[in-house]
Amino acid sequence: MISLEQEFLSKIERHKAIIYKISKMYMSEKDDRDDLFQEITYQLWKAYPGFKGQSEFSTWLYRIALNTAIIFLKSQKRRSFIANEDVSNYIIVQEEYDQQKEEKLTTMYKAIHQLNPIDKAFIFFYLEDFSGKEIAEQMGISEGNARVKMNRAKNKLKEILDPNMINNP
Repeated sequence: MISLEQEFLSKIERHKAIIYKISKMYMSEKDDRDDLFQEITYQLWKAYPGFKGQSEFSTWLYRIALNTAIIFLKSQKRRSFIANEDVSNYIIVQEEYDQQKEEKLTTMYKAIHQLNPIDKAFIFFYLEDFSGKEIAEQMGISEGNARVKMNRAKNKLKEILDPNMINNP
């Protein structure tokens, strides 16, 4: 029989790219990204016994990961959150993007870092091809409100990426 830890690690292994992307969106420095990746993994582990499978694992993961990232970003303290020796024995290895891909994404990530935490979440969902309905469910708002907020977040990102856009429509 598979243990709870093995089941959790298997699911995290399949979805670690999501955690990596959220960490990269919310933290610009590698050490901070690594800390956030670890914190998200820990928060997922803490919450996992309560996961009942009423939604997709990835849906549950997105919600916890984004909430953790927002709280982590607001926190001025950078401390280790994993104290449980049983959990710390398991290492989740991050996959780095290849160098060319990283260089292409640098400008976009720098712009995303200038957005507020909620707009970052909307951009993340947009980049992950979530539907308006899925975004609304994740954010706990109406579908219409999700579309409006998504458009606002995309427009803010466009303004950051091309400041001349305002003067030259």
